[in-house]
Amino acid sequence: MIGIKYLSEAHLKGFEKYKYNSVDTSILSVYVMHPFWNWLVQFFPRWIAPNLLTFTGFLLTVVNFFLIGYYDFGFTAATKEVNPIPGWVWILAAINLFVAYTLDGIDGKQARRTGTSGPLGELFDHGLDSYSTLLIPLYVFSLFGIMDLPPVRMHFVMLNAYMNFYLSHVEKYITGVMFLPWGYDFVMWGVSITLGLTGICGPEIWQMTIFGVKPSLIFELTLYISAVLTSHPIIIHNIYKSYRNKTGKMRPFGEAIRPMISLLSLFIISTIWVLASPNSIVNMEPRMFIVLSGTIFSNINCRLIVAQMTDTRADCWNAMLSLLTAATIVCAIPYDLLGLPKLWIEYERSMLYALAFVVTVGHLHYGQGVVREMCSHFRIKCFKIPPYGKLLGY
Repeated sequence: MIGIKYLSEAHLKGFEKYKYNSVDTSILSVYVMHPFWNWLVQFFPRWIAPNLLTFTGFLLTVVNFFLIGYYDFGFTAATKEVNPIPGWVWILAAINLFVAYTLDGIDGKQARRTGTSGPLGELFDHGLDSYSTLLIPLYVFSLFGIMDLPPVRMHFVMLNAYMNFYLSHVEKYITGVMFLPWGYDFVMWGVSITLGLTGICGPEIWQMTIFGVKPSLIFELTLYISAVLTSHPIIIHNIYKSYRNKTGKMRPFGEAIRPMISLLSLFIISTIWVLASPNSIVNMEPRMFIVLSGTIFSNINCRLIVAQMTDTRADCWNAMLSLLTAATIVCAIPYDLLGLPKLWIEYERSMLYALAFVVTVGHLHYGQGVVREMCSHFRIKCFKIPPYGKLLGY
């Protein structure tokens, strides 16, 4: 993996021509958060690089992942008579998440006020956001536990989250415009408030029923219904308008749906493993299975971001899917029907952990490689703003 180049000449030339184009119509974002962020960014020194703000915010979500995971690795805390997760963990997680959300909101503003806006910042921002799509739902899963939200249902909740995030980038791949989704701001506010309430009132509040319905079910249904009734129709409408008005990339149908092949392959292959596992792997290791699927998703999404920003052809397959396919075949074979001994439980667990480790290392290598190649090409540093004279070109 050392020395691998991930960006072609076509990619680099595409980045040179790239111009950011977005539309934000979220009421919460436009009328509340942007005024707040515009005020707040003034207090940040101009020597702080925008990507440093982005990365700091991402690290806070990672801290939450490890902190909550330390106390509740298997999502069983909510099932115990005395919940082992201290209240301060939830409070800190709420603060971390809201600060991460805030830093994600001001990084672009910091770039514009320091004259360092460019394609690297957008790629860096959205690439890390794709990884946060894996991390943030896991906080909520610990609130409900595996009794109210069984791991199989967790798996499908994650697929829904992946789909919602991915479609916004497919939309841009086709239309050339990033239509910022309303759901992002409401989710970040909602999860931050939920974590804070948990720290104040205790996680027991999420075990109560509302008219006989568990909060976990309300959480699930809200995600699915909002996706089907709001997010997806709006994306389809925006794509339709771009073809009708000829304002988008005008890609042929086959090219327009090409990015969906790898994502749907991830959904199908991972679900086969979930449902056909002889040892019920997702029930045995729910956190690690989600880390595996989420990391592969993030890599697929990052490669799509590169394609849509550089106006190059999107991948229809990802090498990590080949590894996932091989593992699924080994673990999903009907050993009993073939007269073979059942797959040893520790063998399947070891395969899951090994695969999660390999794809994580591979994804991190891809991420740093792309950033390094872009920095080299544009002669910039990811976490450092050049002296004022260099910004002016002398």
